[in-house]
Amino acid sequence: MEGAMKTAAQDQHRGYAQDHLGEVKQHHATEYIHQSQASGFQVLREPLWNKGLSFTPEERVSKNLTGLLPHAMESHETQCARAMKMIQTRQSNIDKYLYLSTVKGQNTDLFYRLLMDNIRDLMPLVYTPTIGDVCLQYSSLYTRPEALYISIKQRKSIRTMLRNWSCPNPEICVVTDGSRILGLGDLGVNGVGISIGKLALYTAAAGIHPEKTLPIVLDCGTDNETNLKDPLYLGLRQKRVAKEVQQEFMDEFMEAVQDVYPDMVVQFEDFESEKAFNYLDRYRNTHKCFNDDIQGTGAVVLAGYIGAVGLSAVPVEEQRLVFMGAGSAGVGVAKQLVEYYTRRGLSEAEARDKFWLVDTKGLVTKDRGDNLAEHKKYFARTDNNGQQFRTLEEVIEYVKPSALVGLTATFGVFTEPVVRALKASVDAGGPGRRPILFPLSNPLTKAECTFEQAVQWTDGTVIFASGSPFQSFTTKVGDAAGPVTYHPNQGNNVYVFPGLGLGAILAKASRVTDDMVYTSAEALAGTLNSEEVRKGLIYPRIERVRDASVVVAREVMKAARRGGVSDLPETMWNEWEEWGDVALTTYIKQNIYDPVCFADAKGRL
Repeated sequence: MEGAMKTAAQDQHRGYAQDHLGEVKQHHATEYIHQSQASGFQVLREPLWNKGLSFTPEERVSKNLTGLLPHAMESHETQCARAMKMIQTRQSNIDKYLYLSTVKGQNTDLFYRLLMDNIRDLMPLVYTPTIGDVCLQYSSLYTRPEALYISIKQRKSIRTMLRNWSCPNPEICVVTDGSRILGLGDLGVNGVGISIGKLALYTAAAGIHPEKTLPIVLDCGTDNETNLKDPLYLGLRQKRVAKEVQQEFMDEFMEAVQDVYPDMVVQFEDFESEKAFNYLDRYRNTHKCFNDDIQGTGAVVLAGYIGAVGLSAVPVEEQRLVFMGAGSAGVGVAKQLVEYYTRRGLSEAEARDKFWLVDTKGLVTKDRGDNLAEHKKYFARTDNNGQQFRTLEEVIEYVKPSALVGLTATFGVFTEPVVRALKASVDAGGPGRRPILFPLSNPLTKAECTFEQAVQWTDGTVIFASGSPFQSFTTKVGDAAGPVTYHPNQGNNVYVFPGLGLGAILAKASRVTDDMVYTSAEALAGTLNSEEVRKGLIYPRIERVRDASVVVAREVMKAARRGGVSDLPETMWNEWEEWGDVALTTYIKQNIYDPVCFADAKGRL
């Protein structure tokens, strides 16, 4: 285990000193103990040290574990089989999540081995869609701290709270203020489940060591009346403070992070749209940070869109895209796709003209008569000749798009008339053309349509990607001789953000550039194998997400160097260049966490 690990014993006498900002800085006089020195229940109660039944006979003697464990010695494979059997006995996804959380709190290696080996089945429990229900109930489900809970009431002690974290040098942080969790709105401190879940995927999908991850929620109050009336609610029982006060708090937080953990990459997650764009623009050039809702979603959708365009038979120059949803995710995705077109020779204005954004008031236009949010103005149309289109159906009829993207968090908004109108507009261009339909909102209760609906309403021609997982669907449509099995794609951000974060960490990037984000999308689009291409997929199978993350990380590292933001020595880059991608790939694999079996499956005591 890297570094020294903190024991349960802490010196309660701490010194206080005034730092250069006048904040009281708390210095720990913490007693550390190395894993090799720990024994007995010290080992079993520390999840990063506990191997469960994988401890060898020699380890059980040397670590004073004899009698503290059952006689059997088991491999991770056997322990995972037991855990999966237990999961299958749980009736609800919440119960399954809680069981997995218990495993995580007892045996880190076992939890991640379990998640990595069963990622198709368990990722929906660890993250979307189950994490939405977990966040809604977080205050009721709470049993133990798993994050840093930084309240605006304690804003003068942010550095102290950061130093209180168990790892002295975390590499990646996911921070939210809970103001716009998935499609569920303002959940306040309950939104911390998002930070916890995302970091579990950083480890499972990209191999960032779990000890090096830091989930944070910034508690500025909540405007959610249900939370405010809940006697069990864990956050500040007050309305959110004014936007300008939240901005000051965020400035203080980012400054404290840079001071305490200067090498840590910060991922912003699920801030409401206005703040999401503002914070990204405010800190992107001075801090190591990115916004997953804006940039990560944009990159993963771009990767899928690159593949979809190739399958659609609609030429690039004829592509026209309607976006239902003009928040941080919708605008972020659209801007990422604008860059796709500009890199193919279009001017920025020509690329932007391929996009029509729709919100709850209809098509976003400059002359609509309302006060447009700043982030919507970039895509506001001026060629509508004074005509306003209030419904999605009207926009589809007017635009006649080749692609429809949903990021509106409104279940069922892609109705049968909408989807059939999309297909008709594509069919009008000639035979063999296929519509692109991306209902990307999470969780499943917010999906714009289901995969089964998309297949049936397009007679099986749809190129489909969703935010939440759907099962393959077998049916007979159109003139097919018999039933056909259709395979959905899940445009999940897990294909991008873990590799992007890993690449930024290993490249020692001073910031996360737009080119690094764009490169992550291009890299992902190139990771499909021949079987996946044959099935018509536009993303690799989720079981191969770790392979994809290594490729994404490698290309992100190279982009960091191209952009002059990698602090790695040039001698290292020169050596890798001499040997090609194999050498850099090997370096990445040597520097990622992979829980292994510590005991022979056939071993006996």
